[in-house]
Amino acid sequence: MEFRIISSKKNWIESLAVEQLEKTAKLPGMLAAVGMPDLHPGKDTPIGAVFATQNMLYPHLVGRDIGCGMSLWQTELKGGKSKIDSWMKSLNGLEGAWEGNPGQFLQEQGVEPTAYDGSLGTIGSGNHFAELQHLHKVCDQDYLDIAGVDSEAIFLLVHSGSRGLGHHVLQNHQMENGNGGLDQGTTSANTYLAAHDHAVAWARANRKLIALRFLVALGTKAKQILDVCHNCVQSGEVDGVFCWLHRKGAAPSDQGPVVIPGSRGTFSYLVLASGDQSANLATVAHGAGRKWKRSDCRSRLDKRFSKESLLRTEIGSRVICDDKQLLYEEAPQAYKDVDVVVADMVDAGLVKVIAIFAPLITYKKRSMAVPR
Repeated sequence: MEFRIISSKKNWIESLAVEQLEKTAKLPGMLAAVGMPDLHPGKDTPIGAVFATQNMLYPHLVGRDIGCGMSLWQTELKGGKSKIDSWMKSLNGLEGAWEGNPGQFLQEQGVEPTAYDGSLGTIGSGNHFAELQHLHKVCDQDYLDIAGVDSEAIFLLVHSGSRGLGHHVLQNHQMENGNGGLDQGTTSANTYLAAHDHAVAWARANRKLIALRFLVALGTKAKQILDVCHNCVQSGEVDGVFCWLHRKGAAPSDQGPVVIPGSRGTFSYLVLASGDQSANLATVAHGAGRKWKRSDCRSRLDKRFSKESLLRTEIGSRVICDDKQLLYEEAPQAYKDVDVVVADMVDAGLVKVIAIFAPLITYKKRSMAVPR
């Protein structure tokens, strides 16, 4: 079985992540394992990788946030930095439960209701966010024109997943099988795939509702540019052999454009696949990738940065996050250099950059209502 990492000498990949990739590549039925330039350690297996298996499914390679992904929306807003103060006041209470009818909303999206629908339309914790952005640089105007992208518009990028539902699906599997694999075609495998697909659909609906809540708060409308899942398993092909592609923190490159965000204080890249996609199993990085453990962030940063200073980034954007621990855990310094991550894939001939977006407001969590 082969494993490889798409990375240059300018990039830094933690040795533990490489060890996890190599170990996972030895699982029964594994055909190939590829680490992306944002590869970093996970609990048992690395994040930022794709694994191709034959006749076997491994739910733990997808993880508990099944369906996590990115959606990009073009709003009808204009104005950029001149409107930030007004937008900051309008974005309020979006971490709380939605006041609408989750069951009805899910039905409209063709998704069955669950016991976790109270979280529908909420961002969640960790590295999840919703971010207002503006177009910083156009790299392929022809593509943007064809896609109907307005370079003067304000955009909304949403990063979230299936919340507690995906965790529940993985737990059900692990109670019976631990981190063991499932033979393709068995009842257990089919049961997992059905629950997995449901969680993926639920997560997509969740991102849509998050976006709609933001749009209502800002008094605008928007059209969706893309929605890409980076935690999932789907059928594929390697060297003419049917396989299962498990992606954990890695985005499919064969389903249209992909947004690769850095951190709340860096740019996001809109990219499109180019060239032969076999070496990377039709997969690209999903972000910059963590550089530091969450548990290390505050001790590394609290003597250098106050809470107030972290609410404004070096490139002038603003952050809404009243959770001090989360504010430090998700500081830009805790992430790798997204410019290097994207450059590695461009230099490998895997993607071309369509546009570069800059953050205006990154929404994480409010702890109290803000007067309007």
